[in-house]
Amino acid sequence: MSTEHKIQNPVIPGFYPDPSICRVGDDFYLACSSFELYPGIPIFHSRDLCNWEQISYAMTMENGFHVNASMGTGGVMAPTIRWHEGTFYIINCNFGDKGNFYVTAKDPKGPWSSPHWITDIPDIDCSLFFDTDGKSYLVSPGDDPSEDNHRAFFLTPYDLEAGKVCGERKKIWNSALRCAWAPEAPHIYHIGEYYYLLIAEGGTEHFHSVMIARSDTVDGWYEGYKGNPIMTHRHLGYYYPIDNIGHADLVDTPDGKWYAVMLGSRILDGQHKNFGRETFLCPVEWERGWPVFSPGTGKMEWEYPAPENLPWTPYPPEAERDDFDSPEFPLHLSFWGVPYQDFWKVENSRLYLTCLKRPMAEQLKGFDVANPDQRRDNCISFLGRRQRKPDFDVNFAMEFTPEKNEAAGLLIMQAANHQFRLEKLLEDGKQVLRLIRLTTWQKGLPFLPGYEAKTTETVLETHPVGDGELKVSVKFRRQRINFTYCEGDGPEQAFEVTADGAEINPEEIGGMIGTMIGLFATANGEESRNQAAFDYFEMR
Repeated sequence: MSTEHKIQNPVIPGFYPDPSICRVGDDFYLACSSFELYPGIPIFHSRDLCNWEQISYAMTMENGFHVNASMGTGGVMAPTIRWHEGTFYIINCNFGDKGNFYVTAKDPKGPWSSPHWITDIPDIDCSLFFDTDGKSYLVSPGDDPSEDNHRAFFLTPYDLEAGKVCGERKKIWNSALRCAWAPEAPHIYHIGEYYYLLIAEGGTEHFHSVMIARSDTVDGWYEGYKGNPIMTHRHLGYYYPIDNIGHADLVDTPDGKWYAVMLGSRILDGQHKNFGRETFLCPVEWERGWPVFSPGTGKMEWEYPAPENLPWTPYPPEAERDDFDSPEFPLHLSFWGVPYQDFWKVENSRLYLTCLKRPMAEQLKGFDVANPDQRRDNCISFLGRRQRKPDFDVNFAMEFTPEKNEAAGLLIMQAANHQFRLEKLLEDGKQVLRLIRLTTWQKGLPFLPGYEAKTTETVLETHPVGDGELKVSVKFRRQRINFTYCEGDGPEQAFEVTADGAEINPEEIGGMIGTMIGLFATANGEESRNQAAFDYFEMR
């Protein structure tokens, strides 16, 4: 293997958070959160821990996946992927449906089973552990009545065949810091003579961290490590270029080396997290019975030497251009919410999006975790992909004749109601192309009582256009976004306004999800069957 080969962080760039990893023989598999995007729970494969290729999604309409487009921050988050006796398991919580579930597959490419709903464990962030004696357990954080309803971690014997609890639920640890904020994301490992409990603390933003404890028995009380946290970047300041480090999972290589995957965020121009939370990886060494993350520096580095005894296995790069020559979408394209309604089709090498009634932005009201939105008739007509680099170009061609309140074009979105829209619509009866900025003031968290939000929509610039094809080019240079277009084969026209990406990626909304860029069509509250036709969509 060449000494030039490196682990380059983030190993999976863009909005792919909460990574969980397992190894089967010489192959590594990794699952990530997808929140309200469809399909759900992307799965990646690697042979060398450096190069990763997406191979599937675990959750689709075919196996009963439900999530609605809401705030962008609901849906499925914090999966755990494990393999046991020939079967892959993913356990997760779907805040847009019935809560905790697990799915199974013989091949991680699918098909994956329908959800087995977990009705007897209320906790979130459930993780699955198979012990060497064949017994299986769920470990999860939950409220601890003995500690004024602070959080603690519980271990529950679980019969996966029967789909039910089969033993006593026991408290095994609370947190590394007294009354720590958001102890979550537990994973248990049986390594050598000890059982290890790896968790996250501090919340998934700047104060995020990785903590560890161990026990002689799987259900005994776990003793926290004196050296906690074993990984964090919170002590490096708000403007260190890698932030949010935490939510880790451990994996070994066939020759006995250890590594950890975890989420982190690259910072752009201040503390703006355009990419959301991404997947990072670092080497781990064991000293005196405890893991040392990123030995020598103790912080996540941009690169490490590639594992010595793993075969360097690069994959073809993700396609930059979609010409819509096939009705099967590539894995990098996502809907926002399950596309129940008949609002899209691929025909004659074009993507057609119907102007649905729902607008691109609605008044934000938060969401009720206990009573999720089960509607199937409130879809949003959008298809897009994640921002993965700071500098890139977006190009697309569209034919669209708007009527009444209809609009179609390009959406750049970081969470709900933080967006730029370049849209064609009618204004005083004439067709125009205009640039809109949406920003939102928020108070509190959308899943807790007392949440408030106020959205401000601003028209930045308007250009008159005619009927026929529009070719649009958008240049992203860190936070500077410039828009140009031409009508058919006519001359290129430029918008004078340079949009500021920091305005839709403010520090206060953090990096829970990342920027999505895609095509849309809406009737803005009206019923319509009018369609926008897109000839290609490119991120280069």
